[in-house]
Amino acid sequence: MADKPRECRARVIAVRRLAAEILEIDLLMVEPPELAFAAGQWVSVPFGPKTVRAYSIASAPQSSKRITLCADVAPGGIGSAWFRGLVPGAEVSFKGPQGGFVFTRADPRRPLFVAEEIGIVPVRSIVGELYATGFGRSAALAYWARDPGWLVYDAEFLSLARRYPSFAYHPVVASATGPWRDAAGGLAEVVDRIVADIEGLVAYVCGGERMIHRVRDLLVAKGLDRKAVKWEKFW
Repeated sequence: MADKPRECRARVIAVRRLAAEILEIDLLMVEPPELAFAAGQWVSVPFGPKTVRAYSIASAPQSSKRITLCADVAPGGIGSAWFRGLVPGAEVSFKGPQGGFVFTRADPRRPLFVAEEIGIVPVRSIVGELYATGFGRSAALAYWARDPGWLVYDAEFLSLARRYPSFAYHPVVASATGPWRDAAGGLAEVVDRIVADIEGLVAYVCGGERMIHRVRDLLVAKGLDRKAVKWEKFW
């Protein structure tokens, strides 16, 4: 069970560059010594009285003493500069956990996850927890990136798909022409192809607003209740 949001302190213990503009950091919790959170939640980092930036937790909740954050630092703003400057040993203050983009284990519906580039972060946490705790039902993931190097968790999902036949993984890489050139078109085409039946389906869509609307509208047009499309907008 996730805690109510609280002020937290942690120490950076590792920094990894997953792609040219995507960084991943491991934090060791200091206060509190453990952070109980639900897969898919995020933490907020303050940069002034009215300025905060949100970072989704990439790790699964089983690791409550050590959490992982992942961010696209290409935008170059205050949050990107801060994330780029993190080094092992640095202390980080944040508030968390926060957010409702979470999969309810008691939900009997089969989940479809749709993610655009850095929008994969909360999905990675959710999928990682499900298959680490014996999830036996069907699930699918469609994951778009501008090129193969931006499919930062591709190897993990390929491994899951090999080990769990009930998990269908559909990586999508942009092409120069056609519907694959952007996430909205590419993911909509893949979702249209893989969703033949909306009965008993729930969708979790994360990324840019345009893609979210396109995929949601497609699923609703197929007959899925709008409330069965959960979404988290990153930009």
